[in-house]
Amino acid sequence: MLTILLVDDDTEFTDVACTIIEFLGHEVLTAATLEEARDWLTKETFDHVLLDFMLPDGSGAHLFNELDALPKQPRVTLITGHPSVKEVIKGLCGPNIDYLVKPIQREEIEAVLSKKKKPKTDEDKITKHFDLLIGESPAMKELYKLISRVSKTSANVMLLGESGVGKEVVAAAIHRASESEGPYIATNCGAFSKELIGSELFGHEKGAFTGAVGKKEGVFEQAEGGTLFLDEITEMPIDMQPNLLRVLENKVVIRVGGTKTIPVNCRVVSATNRTMEEIAQSKVLREDIYFRLAVFPITIPPLRERKEDIPLLAKTFIEEFNKDNGASFKWEEAQLSTLQAYDWPGNVRELRHFVHRAAIMSDPNGATLELPKTIESPFAQKQSTTPALQAGRTIEDVEKELIYATLEKVNGNKTMAADMLGISTKTLYNRLHAYGDLSKDD
Repeated sequence: MLTILLVDDDTEFTDVACTIIEFLGHEVLTAATLEEARDWLTKETFDHVLLDFMLPDGSGAHLFNELDALPKQPRVTLITGHPSVKEVIKGLCGPNIDYLVKPIQREEIEAVLSKKKKPKTDEDKITKHFDLLIGESPAMKELYKLISRVSKTSANVMLLGESGVGKEVVAAAIHRASESEGPYIATNCGAFSKELIGSELFGHEKGAFTGAVGKKEGVFEQAEGGTLFLDEITEMPIDMQPNLLRVLENKVVIRVGGTKTIPVNCRVVSATNRTMEEIAQSKVLREDIYFRLAVFPITIPPLRERKEDIPLLAKTFIEEFNKDNGASFKWEEAQLSTLQAYDWPGNVRELRHFVHRAAIMSDPNGATLELPKTIESPFAQKQSTTPALQAGRTIEDVEKELIYATLEKVNGNKTMAADMLGISTKTLYNRLHAYGDLSKDD
């Protein structure tokens, strides 16, 4: 049995956590402030301290020196309310501190208390869902659920997401999960001129136009019994869209220059980097086409919303490079933390490019990766991210920037900001009062 000190001012969380800890057979005492925690530390000896980073009277990190000075030093696990906060305090407090991110599951508490830890690396253990997709974040698990459900039907799917999030990989995953016997065919609607896109989609007969020296099957025919992926669907010329609608409604194509109707049967997965609102307002896609294509719309999360997946992706990409080039590069934890702190406006595509660039510029005879001096690409959008960590910065500086960055992200809503940071609204107000700023109203 362990004696645990739980330091957190969130009473709802401490009630649940205490119930779990006691169920696991341990004794637990609680403190809501640094002052209360210090009082307990003078009276009791603890095996483990579960410590919230932001407390009403200061940062939990201020207890570190006092814990180190105790005759029996307890293990420490920091509690945070948001993954981005975790990355900053990880750099601030060092690699020997465990971390839990709210909401916390029973298995996670049990693991840190029993010293059970997941294996550190072994890149070959990274799971590829549908043999294609990488990520264990809640956002990706939701995506896997949607793929599994729609794959059991023949419904057309529209994939929405920023450039570089992996829409074509998701389309291939839907095809693979459907276990259809037909092929997977992909084409880019923005890659063809107005004159040639009809031939690409629907095929053409010999002599249909200059250069048509023979008949050609279009992608609808090629994808018979399988999946047709239409990338950049919103770049299709508007006057070509009635022809596409006819195919979607009647399940037949007429080749350019021909008169015969040819039955076609395939699932259509389309993709765009525009949002639904942009599609409606810009009128780049007819409404009737949209409802035929987006029977089941799926929004793919950008990388900045699933930062916990960045180390998995980075490890996968470097393993791919190693395999292709006979190299043996490995990441250092600090390097992965650097990658995880960045927003990657170019998403997975930008991350893959960066990893390969780092590998190319590193010594091919060694295992150490040398990161480029700057992560940001010339095409990167200006980002407002979690504040960068620099030597010599105080805990208060980091904490203050975290609070302001979070408030900016939620347009000043203090309730939402407190929830993201994993602190009470009262604690947030106390901090803002200390900073002399109570101007950001809910």
